[in-house]
Amino acid sequence: MGSGIAQVAAAYGHSVMLVDTQPAAIASALAGIEKNLARSVEKGRLTRDETEKIRGLISSALDIDALDACGLVIEAVVEDLEVKRDLFARLEQIAGTDAVLATNTSSLSVTAIASACARPDRVIGVHFFNPPTILALVEIVPGLATDSTVTSSVQALVDAWGKTTVLASDTPGFIVNRIARPFYGEALRIHEEGVADMATIDWAMREIGGFRMGPFELMDFIGIDVNLAATRSVYEATFHDSRFRPFLAQQRLVDAGLLGRKSGRGFYDYSPGAVKPEPHTDAELGQMIFRRILSMLINQAADALYYRIATARDIDKAMTLGVNYPRGLLAWADELGIPETVKWLSALQEFYGEERYRPSPLLKTMAADGFTFFSG
Repeated sequence: MGSGIAQVAAAYGHSVMLVDTQPAAIASALAGIEKNLARSVEKGRLTRDETEKIRGLISSALDIDALDACGLVIEAVVEDLEVKRDLFARLEQIAGTDAVLATNTSSLSVTAIASACARPDRVIGVHFFNPPTILALVEIVPGLATDSTVTSSVQALVDAWGKTTVLASDTPGFIVNRIARPFYGEALRIHEEGVADMATIDWAMREIGGFRMGPFELMDFIGIDVNLAATRSVYEATFHDSRFRPFLAQQRLVDAGLLGRKSGRGFYDYSPGAVKPEPHTDAELGQMIFRRILSMLINQAADALYYRIATARDIDKAMTLGVNYPRGLLAWADELGIPETVKWLSALQEFYGEERYRPSPLLKTMAADGFTFFSG
């Protein structure tokens, strides 16, 4: 992640210093940049002269004291709050008084990270999506104390790097990692209930829903450990809101070291000669799976708007660009009819008797009054 962000900044003419205390990490980062640049030349996206200029703008160091002249520092260390807080306390002593200190955290509180600093007003969240050189979306997340001029200047800078920024409030998971949780969680719930197997659920979301990958395929691709950690982070930060509850099926696989594609096996087997199970292509079952998961996703998107986590346009932009959803969830709700989504959620809540399925107050109000998220 860090090397990708460095490459993006250098591609737009900025001098960049890559810092890591481990020589092997620096070597791996520089090798990754070299590989990306070579691929860009092969595909005709960059000339050899352009790649040479980018290389010339990137240097490296093993000591964070080398960051003393930087105007913007973006950390991309492990997702551990105390590790990040310790790092920011040190960075504040090193960086100039006008430097902006940014965190690339995907779900931790920017305010909590900034609290380690005497001047939390210059700390901000700048969450790139992986790989940063390819994916356009960046979530800009000011903490409670972030100066508004820092927010506007950082957003303008990242926009100038060719990225599409969205502004999110400092809440667990921000926009994408909060709203996307039911894509995995409800799929796991459907599977645990025995309603459908993994292959059928993935088929329904791909072929009926239009998603690029099904939930189990995507968890294997991301890494089951990474996906579980994101879910647990949001669950704990929302004081155990049942809608974000992790699932034992994921924990069992993580405990067994079966982490998905990177380990050769996860929900599916990726060993040589392994045969992927065939789905049951029953249209009625597939439609039920799709509408159940989609209703949960729309509900989260509506709640994100209700609690002012982001604007409706930024929410839809974030979900289409950040996780490649086939369309924005709020626009999708308008198309299907908001009362229809409320009907699905209310039926699920009545059947299971669980708060997990409670319809967002915003959805219920809009359904009753005949409103839509986007006019026209």
